[in-house]
Amino acid sequence: MANNQPINIGDSRVIESREVGDGVTIRRRREAPDGRRFTTYERIEKPNLAVIKKDGTRELYDREKLTGAIRRSVGKFFASEVQIEEIVSVVEDNLYALGESEVSSKTIGGLVLDELARRNEVAYVRFASVYHEFKTLDEFESILASRRQRQA
Repeated sequence: MANNQPINIGDSRVIESREVGDGVTIRRRREAPDGRRFTTYERIEKPNLAVIKKDGTRELYDREKLTGAIRRSVGKFFASEVQIEEIVSVVEDNLYALGESEVSSKTIGGLVLDELARRNEVAYVRFASVYHEFKTLDEFESILASRRQRQA
């Protein structure tokens, strides 16, 4: 019969520890005094990051919001969701590496554009068109010309 009593983690002992594939999480197998086994995950807690938006308002950084914005703007130019998660992770690492408690949405957009430029040119142009709020074909032509100059 299953024991539904809560387990006090402090009373458990660690049986096995290993790093999870993301490089920042540790998976621990534990055993409670009564023999029940369970898994815990330890992750480095990052400080809260405030985003200063174009209109001057502030909001807390939200990984899911950034992921959704990238997903919507780049369409299906990446083979899997994992690639979008990788982009978000790189951008996020760069944000925290700045060492600031506040960062502008412009900085975040620039980091996303840099990463997309390295991975997929069409996704880069699509994101840039949303990010820069293109209204004319001339704006598309301008960004395409600047991409071509960088490649030359």
